[in-house]
Amino acid sequence: QVQLVESGGGLVQAGGSLRLSCAASLSITSIGVMGWYRQAPGKQREFVAHITGGGTIMYADAVKGRFTISADNAKTTVYLQMNSLKPEDTAVYYCNFVNLRFNTWGQGTQVTVSS
Repeated sequence: QVQLVESGGGLVQAGGSLRLSCAASLSITSIGVMGWYRQAPGKQREFVAHITGGGTIMYADAVKGRFTISADNAKTTVYLQMNSLKPEDTAVYYCNFVNLRFNTWGQGTQVTVSS
């Protein structure tokens, strides 16, 4: 099984920044994907961003231009730099790791943006 350890959530004012990290016990490799999803109270979990082992990156429209996803050279840790945060970004953010064998979720980290 893949182990995921998330960190970096917290409370920030609107317009501020936070950086989330997700450390995996396995590398993504060329056919894997690591990414971030979020779930606000009373809402369904939604896609935020992901990066493939080959380096392809995708973002949800709601975060384009404000969030940046990246990975370390070993492709075991993924980062989500969140700038210009808005109150509507408030949610629990979950890391996700997918390859041919696993589809694993992290425990979630709370991000709260005050207005």
